[in-house]
Amino acid sequence: MSHPPAPAPKSAMVGRLGRIDSSPVRDLLALIDRPQVISFAGGLPSPEFFDLDGLRDAYDYVLSPARGRRTLQYSSTEGDPVLREALARRLSDRGLETSAGDLLVTTGSQQAISLVATALLEPGDIVLVEEPTYLAALQCFRLAGARVVPVRSDENGLDPVALREVVERERPTMLYLVPTFANPTGRTLTGPRRQAVAELAAAQGFWILEDDPYGELRYHGEPLPPLSSYPGGEGNSIYLSSFSKIGAPGLRLGWLRAPMSLRRGLTIAKQAADLHTSTVDQAAVARYLAETDLDDRVRSLREAYLPRRDTMMDALATITPPGTTWSTPDGGMFIWVRLPGEMDTAQLLQRALRHDVAFVPGAPFYSGEPDRATLRLSFSTYPPEEIIEGMRRLGEALRDR
Repeated sequence: MSHPPAPAPKSAMVGRLGRIDSSPVRDLLALIDRPQVISFAGGLPSPEFFDLDGLRDAYDYVLSPARGRRTLQYSSTEGDPVLREALARRLSDRGLETSAGDLLVTTGSQQAISLVATALLEPGDIVLVEEPTYLAALQCFRLAGARVVPVRSDENGLDPVALREVVERERPTMLYLVPTFANPTGRTLTGPRRQAVAELAAAQGFWILEDDPYGELRYHGEPLPPLSSYPGGEGNSIYLSSFSKIGAPGLRLGWLRAPMSLRRGLTIAKQAADLHTSTVDQAAVARYLAETDLDDRVRSLREAYLPRRDTMMDALATITPPGTTWSTPDGGMFIWVRLPGEMDTAQLLQRALRHDVAFVPGAPFYSGEPDRATLRLSFSTYPPEEIIEGMRRLGEALRDR
């Protein structure tokens, strides 16, 4: 006697994930995996600058017979103490006084965003974001069931007046922003605005989640200390950064700095996620930082990326139609472009792919009503001569209507 098939188990996760869009950047990277395509889509550091010899030596050291068995063992959730000491010194040197005990090592700063969402957000909580903002953060907050509310920004970053209006109306749990060389716009929040945001957070009682993967890649102007260091932000700011843009993204090594009141909850969330970040990678990076002048390597990156940025901006002036505007980033990896009129850059992308060039349409970076005439270009991956060719192809796509 045959039995009818059992019904498939119902999953609440399927429904929640079904409401979260896939990352168009990840989807696009898979689509354009052809050697002839010049892609300005991904925020990818140039692989020619990965320190293969230095990292290989570091891994050889931590996997030597005298050290390898300990390196390959389970470790503490908080992270390698030697690595945390080194990271704390770098943060303190940049103006954010930090001790090793303030830090939690994460599997990339993307995991840090997820841990914060897990520890702080309940379904229905309000998260404020700069408009536009980093789209993978939007995914994290929406997956946590939060309601994401945009705040107006301009060429100087988040508008504190607009922020106050939204805070008083929405009573948020958290504000997320990339205040230095933002993804996707390349904009930087000015010093006075940082102070205003920190004071408002202290007065109104919401968390600031400061995502800072690009802050060391400054090409012009004086460095600004992290937003988390400004008076008013000390007790309610969470700071995130990563080795991906100044080292190598394949290491998947990030860190967060949080007040003591939050660190235990974040550590528990980390334990539930993966127990701890790879001990091998942590030990190797700790050794690498001890043996390498990372500041000198970062200076080399700045010297390499600046002419790439300038080449792309020079090309924009020649290939785009009248009325086009774009950001002039003082650092980071991105230029934000707005084409005139009501052009839809998702349609432009289809024409661009036929010319073997790619970018990211701007719409996915908006949490509210998108401006579909915007797009993001990354200048870090290619040398100037290839950027010139890629921008020539983009110009052809713009004329190909």
